Amino acid sequence: MRHNKKFNHLGRTASHRRAMLANMAISLIMHKRITTTLAKAKALKKYVEPLITRSKEDTTNSRRVVFSYLQNKYAVTELFKVIAEKVADRPGGYTRIIKLGTRQGDAAEIAFIELVDFDENMAKAPKAAKKTRRSRKSAAVAEAPAAETAEATEAEAPAAEEAKAE
Repeated sequence: MRHNKKFNHLGRTASHRRAMLANMAISLIMHKRITTTLAKAKALKKYVEPLITRSKEDTTNSRRVVFSYLQNKYAVTELFKVIAEKVADRPGGYTRIIKLGTRQGDAAEIAFIELVDFDENMAKAPKAAKKTRRSRKSAAVAEAPAAETAEATEAEAPAAEEAKAE
C-alpha cells in the first residue's frame, strides 16, 4: 500500500532521485529554462521553489542551506545574486511548466520548465487591454460616428478636386 507517500519517486532510489533533482535544479538556475519529462518537471518545481524562496534572504545560513541541496557554488551565486533580485517582490510561483507534447521514442510527455521572470517573450509582450462587454445597441451607436466621419471625408474629396481644377 502507498499510504502517505505523497511525492513521485520517479522510479529511482532516494540517492539517485536527490542527485538528479539537484543536477536539474542547477541546470534550471544556470540556463533559466530546461526541457524534460512532465513528471520530472513537476518534481523539480517542488524541489527548486523552496530554494528560490530561501534565496530572497541573503544570509550565511540560507546560503549554506541552499548549498547543501545544490553542491555547486556557481549556481548558488547565480541564485542569490541574479535570480533573487528579480523575484524579490514575487510571493511564490517562480517557475512555469509548459507541456510540449510526447516524445517520439517512448511517448513520454515532454515539457519545459522555466523561471517566470526570465522569459523574454512574455516580458516583451504588451498586456492586452481588458475588453468590456457591450450590448449590440451601444456597439451600433459607436459605429454611427465612424460612419459620419467617413461621409465627411467623401464630401471633402470632391471639393478638393474642384480646387485643383481651378
